[in-house]
Amino acid sequence: MKGLLLFDIDGVIRDVTRSYRLAIQETVKHFTQWKPAIEDIDALKAEGCWNNDWDASFELVKRYLVANKKQSDCPSRIKIIEVFSNFYFGDETSRENESWTGFIRNEPLLVNQKFFEKLTIEGLTWGFVSGAEPPSAKYVLETRLGLTQPPLIAMGDAPDKPNPTGLTQLASSILGGQLGSGCPPIAYLGDTVADVITIKQARKKFPDQKFVSFAIAPPHLHSLKAQSKRIIYESNLKKAGADYILNSIHEIIEHVMNW
Repeated sequence: MKGLLLFDIDGVIRDVTRSYRLAIQETVKHFTQWKPAIEDIDALKAEGCWNNDWDASFELVKRYLVANKKQSDCPSRIKIIEVFSNFYFGDETSRENESWTGFIRNEPLLVNQKFFEKLTIEGLTWGFVSGAEPPSAKYVLETRLGLTQPPLIAMGDAPDKPNPTGLTQLASSILGGQLGSGCPPIAYLGDTVADVITIKQARKKFPDQKFVSFAIAPPHLHSLKAQSKRIIYESNLKKAGADYILNSIHEIIEHVMNW
């Protein structure tokens, strides 16, 4: 085995601009009448501690209410989650994908099954570490991409990123033993500062293990009109400690071919 590649899902495997990001916007608007711009969400994510979109929504609501001296109107986190989930999955109580009518239907894929087949042919093992809810993560990986029982850590399986526990536990499970100098390199590709910090924290936990941090700007920053914003976003990823900034997920193969 040449190495292990672990991937975030949102912003890397699928475009969540019109799903998770939109759910944040609409949830905040529901409670405040203010709809944050995508740039507001990017700025919050750049702080490195708001990987969970429920918590990101809650934080934006709280900051707005504090700024406008309306703290008493702050909803509970449970209510935030309820409203967010209704926007994302739809109003149905079921979490079975046949009945979903929400924003989850608005997620273009950024890669296909053949990409993972090529990784396997090249001697690379792969898996996923995501903050998405398990039904959503499995839906995109199994139903839409057609992957069979892909190795996955999703929301609730481990502490939220940038805590590295989920990443290191999955890596250890896939590699079949304790991480360290005898293990092949482990790389993680994500689109947020929290993803980059996750690798930094993993290095502290396993200093003898080779970890590589790949980062990519989310899809909404890849248009020509967003070029200046993308430069700032990628600069934040680099400052956070990313080893490589990619233009496309497909570039990762070039970097790891010689492992």
